[in-house]
Amino acid sequence: MKKISLLALLIGMILLAACSSNEDGASESVDTIEWKMGHLSDENHIWHKTAEEFASLVNEKTNGEIEIEIYPNNSLGGETDTINSIQAGTADLVISGETLQNWAPKAALLAVPYAFRDMDHVSSVVEGEIGGEIEEEIKSEAQLTALYYHNRAPRNLTSNEPIESPADLKGFSIRVPNVPLFLDTWGAAGANPQVMDFNEVFTGIQQGVIDGQENPVDLIQSGGLYEVQDYVNRTEHVYSWIYVLVGNEQFESLNDEQREAVLEAADEAQEIGAQLYEEEIEAIEGDLIDKGMEFIDVDQDAFRDAMIPAVEDSLSEEQLDLYNRILEVE
Repeated sequence: MKKISLLALLIGMILLAACSSNEDGASESVDTIEWKMGHLSDENHIWHKTAEEFASLVNEKTNGEIEIEIYPNNSLGGETDTINSIQAGTADLVISGETLQNWAPKAALLAVPYAFRDMDHVSSVVEGEIGGEIEEEIKSEAQLTALYYHNRAPRNLTSNEPIESPADLKGFSIRVPNVPLFLDTWGAAGANPQVMDFNEVFTGIQQGVIDGQENPVDLIQSGGLYEVQDYVNRTEHVYSWIYVLVGNEQFESLNDEQREAVLEAADEAQEIGAQLYEEEIEAIEGDLIDKGMEFIDVDQDAFRDAMIPAVEDSLSEEQLDLYNRILEVE
């Protein structure tokens, strides 16, 4: 009888422990999902600050089930390298824009010279039907899902001599990202464009490999280009946006609750990034001036007239149709 009672007691304790551990699903051990996110800016940049908030929100909303480690300064490699790594499964998220056209041709429209009038025009496009079309092609062709986006300050040309018109570009070697359209348009304007990763630009200028580059003021600042360039020439040739993307496979491997949490975090990060943009861009221009850079007004009409024929010649029929639709968006 004692043996039977002891056995019954042990069985009861096991059942009680099982019931206790199963309460609220606590018995189910969930492996932490660790994602790597790469981007080209430094730790003080709007993109990085927003990414940190996004990572924190994702972790909070998934109860610690997803952790995102952020690698700034191209420490996972350039945009193309990181996208290739995501497709290979060794990275998970990237911040990327027009470089995506190497997989999804419609992504070229993220940064077409003189296609967008201002930031309101950009927002109307990216949040409308055209933006949806571009995201769908990125998803199907680059195997990346857009989570949220950043408006980008207009791209300006930096140099060590004032550049006021295309005539001043003769013999000027300019770094451009790996975007065929940029090669064509800057070549048409009279410069000698060279493809180079952003993390090589500072040294390239320092060593005289290139004479200048073109980027928004936030990247001019975060890249420390004020140390090697004297002028910001207000070409404002591109208003654009850039996406924060996750690999399709990584996103689709999540359960429904996790995917919903990531998307909720992305919506909140979108608002955080927009607020930081409004707060910081004007201050960044002031900081560059304080650091010794001079802003030069240029003949934008002359740059536009030089570049637009090259834009129209460079775009495919499908891209040109999208470009013309962008011009019509109010």
